[in-house]
Amino acid sequence: MTRIGIIVGSTRPGRRAAGVADWVAKKGAELLPDTEFGIVDLADFALPLLDEPHPPMFGRYTKEHTRAWAAAVDGYDGYVFVVPEYNHSIPAVLKNALDYLYNEWGDKAAGFVGYGVSGGTRAVEQLRLILAELRVATVRSQVALSLWQDFTIPDVTQPGEFTPAAHQEQSVTALLNEVVAWSQALAPLRVTA
Repeated sequence: MTRIGIIVGSTRPGRRAAGVADWVAKKGAELLPDTEFGIVDLADFALPLLDEPHPPMFGRYTKEHTRAWAAAVDGYDGYVFVVPEYNHSIPAVLKNALDYLYNEWGDKAAGFVGYGVSGGTRAVEQLRLILAELRVATVRSQVALSLWQDFTIPDVTQPGEFTPAAHQEQSVTALLNEVVAWSQALAPLRVTA
């Protein structure tokens, strides 16, 4: 069975990412019942700023938090990153989590659900570049959620309710189908790695 990890790319109090990740997982389970979707919440790992003495590509992890993170990431065949846009880029906590590992990411597929004032598209652009270095194949389809059209926000200081526009159903369907197909296509590379 193909396993897809939905990575919650923000740990900020009041974040919207967890609700969006739940939506992605629910849609995945409905659309692709032969695929397992799991939520990987960065908040559950509480990774400090990178504190390993060796470069990640050597896999010589000395910290228990790194080994736990590595096991979680390694257990999936592909990923969907749920990422907000912070100042035209990704949250620092996500960059830090990516930098902790190397081989666990390789030869897998990833897709993106971005959100923000501009749909998170600039954060996704940054994330595509980072993942290319980690040997992750990123799919073309993505979901771009607008804070103004896909969330009901009574007060900008509150996360509000996630209320995706109807067209987002088609976007998430295309994204999930591509991530699963690419994850399966890349499986032979993971076996020989």
